[in-house]
Amino acid sequence: MGFANWYDEQFVPRFIKCACSSPAIAALREKVVPLASGAVFEIGCGGGINQQFYDPGKITSYAGLDPSGKGLDYARAEAAGKGWQTDIRQGFGEQIPFGDSSFDCVVCTFTLCSVGSPEQTLSELRRILKPGGKLLYAEHGQSPDLPVRKWQNRIEPLWKRLAGGCHLARPVTSAIIANGFTSATQGERYAPKTPRWAGWMEWGEAVKAG
Repeated sequence: MGFANWYDEQFVPRFIKCACSSPAIAALREKVVPLASGAVFEIGCGGGINQQFYDPGKITSYAGLDPSGKGLDYARAEAAGKGWQTDIRQGFGEQIPFGDSSFDCVVCTFTLCSVGSPEQTLSELRRILKPGGKLLYAEHGQSPDLPVRKWQNRIEPLWKRLAGGCHLARPVTSAIIANGFTSATQGERYAPKTPRWAGWMEWGEAVKAG
């Protein structure tokens, strides 16, 4: 195994698990994830970070997808510790291996920043949702402030290489609405004690349109 492969397969999942468990990010997860109900699908479930925040009494089934084998080891270990019956698979958001209208709810937290194609991923999330199904999201992304966006664009090329393809300046809620969802609720702010170029957060509940 070359260094690049070792870095991607071993270091990056650990780095992401640590970074995505920061207090500011955990606070948003705790705000959004407990709203999940029914048949739930979580994209970017590797690490199992969100599992502590679900309300088991509201969930009838749980499925997840993540490209990282190491990340899925964490997710499956968390699920096993809770005694959950799950369907957790390895794969990419651009081609989700579940059927049309399979889920009542999709959970997407701090994942759209690193998928290959946000548009295709959102199209797939819409496809697997039942009519009227909801997308719960919490993401970091493009700042509304031009000076901050300039720094995001400067730093992003290096950041992507270090952080497993994570983008700093992707739009969040506007991209969700542009890809077949309506925004029901939304919040946005800079995360406290975080550099602004990495700290713009948006979260909410969107509904499958049509």
